[in-house]
Amino acid sequence: MDLKYPVGKFHFDGEMASMADDWIKEIGTLPSLLKEAVASMGDEQLDTAYRPGGWTVRQVVHHVADSHINAYIRFKLALTEENPVIKPYEQGRWAELPDYGMPMDISLTLIEAVHGRLHTLLSGLSADDLNRTFLHPDSGEVKVGENIGMYAWHGRHHLAHITSLSKRQGW
Repeated sequence: MDLKYPVGKFHFDGEMASMADDWIKEIGTLPSLLKEAVASMGDEQLDTAYRPGGWTVRQVVHHVADSHINAYIRFKLALTEENPVIKPYEQGRWAELPDYGMPMDISLTLIEAVHGRLHTLLSGLSADDLNRTFLHPDSGEVKVGENIGMYAWHGRHHLAHITSLSKRQGW
């Protein structure tokens, strides 16, 4: 298994209409799956990197909170403005900031809240909404539907970092 990409890299084949409902359901279930994955971990386990040179479990959870807050804002911008330019951020540097040492419960609660909002927002989108776009300075034009898939994958990707580490370590 590829420790960096345990579920493989995100691949979008252009069939977002058929996949959007599944991706939205996946976004809705991520908070409970993350909580379950870390529920029995102590500090030593939470501070274990999921791969050599990778983030710790604690950093992964805080990162998911940060990333999915940014995603929520990007969706809202794309749905209310014409092809807005969104702001990227330095996720590696964010992981070095003091708030990444906080108890994970704070980020788990934040993920639950953001995903509650995301799930409601995305569940109400029309086919036209799925085709709305935003402009990412590095990735170019991104459709809302494709971004739904990207964030469903992103959650699955980081959850697999945690669950595969647990399995490998026998936790």
